[in-house]
Amino acid sequence: MPKPSKQKVPEFESRQEILTARRNAKMARSTHAYVRGNTSKFYDWLEQADIRGLPQGPAIWICGDCHTGNLGPVADANKRIEIQIRDLDQTVIGNPVHDLIRLGLSLATAARGSALPGVTTINMIEALFEGYALAFDPETDASDACRKPEVVRVVMREAVRRSWKHLALERLDDIQPTIPFGSRFWPVSKDERAEIEALFQKETLAKLATNLRGRPDTGEVTVLDAAYWVKGCSSLGRLRYAVLLDVDGGVVDGDDLCLIDIKEGVKAAAPRYPGTSMPRDNAERVVEGARNLSPHLGERMRSASMQGRPVILRELLPQDLKLEIEHIGQAEAMEVARYLAFVVGQAHARQMDKATRRSWLAELKRTKPKSIDAPLWLWSSIVELVGSHEVGYLEHCRRYALAAA
Repeated sequence: MPKPSKQKVPEFESRQEILTARRNAKMARSTHAYVRGNTSKFYDWLEQADIRGLPQGPAIWICGDCHTGNLGPVADANKRIEIQIRDLDQTVIGNPVHDLIRLGLSLATAARGSALPGVTTINMIEALFEGYALAFDPETDASDACRKPEVVRVVMREAVRRSWKHLALERLDDIQPTIPFGSRFWPVSKDERAEIEALFQKETLAKLATNLRGRPDTGEVTVLDAAYWVKGCSSLGRLRYAVLLDVDGGVVDGDDLCLIDIKEGVKAAAPRYPGTSMPRDNAERVVEGARNLSPHLGERMRSASMQGRPVILRELLPQDLKLEIEHIGQAEAMEVARYLAFVVGQAHARQMDKATRRSWLAELKRTKPKSIDAPLWLWSSIVELVGSHEVGYLEHCRRYALAAA
């Protein structure tokens, strides 16, 4: 797709205004979209809800923003694919129950958006707790502990068959070695382009592209194209760039092209445990959290600095996909909840020794009431937060409608 010969680079202030408007529009689409775009509100509401009896889990890396859209197939450098956490912007060393509650809230709002009865939501929360607890059970065989729901099997089959061409058509709308300007990609300024090119003159960042999948390390990494990337919801308004690289300096084709996502690292809204040691640099924090929670993703990420701000660089692979669970059927609701909670549980459990896993499992099961097969703190938290998000969503829609008018 040819690029316009002249296209004005949005000034920073006008860029921010446009991105804020787009973020507000995205969040007005549904309660589920509103939940996904409101990590900070989640923690505000969780604190205000005054949920007593939340267990204090082991001090481990948590996702911090564990909604359904942040899980999906992730490939490692050798194209091995697993369902893992795929967005670690909010990662901190904190209380693992926050991830479980956030996931439960996301599933509950998806159920409400799918017009499922309240009894199904209760069953989903029971399945959520069952799947999470399975990950800490020493008798559990991870290979067959949780059956993959159909929605997961479908996206895994798609991930396995994808190639660079699929990634280029999906992300760039073209297979040509350029990034097409339009609603998703905006031109960068000369200063931005120069700083991006300078990043890939550093050996550690150049090797991010050349070392993966056995590419020849010729030392030649060329920035073919770069653009400001209008992407995400909660991340709209931060530094975000798409960079297309040629990694061998020869004839440009799919095998030697590399698409890099550069994303600003900002302070996490998720509360960290006091007294724990984490990188102070927000990009380094994200990379370290990814290495612990999602090894496939962590090995493909590096931290750097751009415009005086911390940024995370990640190569995008064709096999990386998002689980789309905006709407869910009654028959698969429990399977989805159980399986996704098991995935999150595995990410937590791999950071604990056997004794810690055993004691954490005992603590989780200690507070289960007779009325529901899940802890009361989990049920109460999700119910409180669903109500708060419904109110917040309608208020957001009111303000959005007034602004649009």
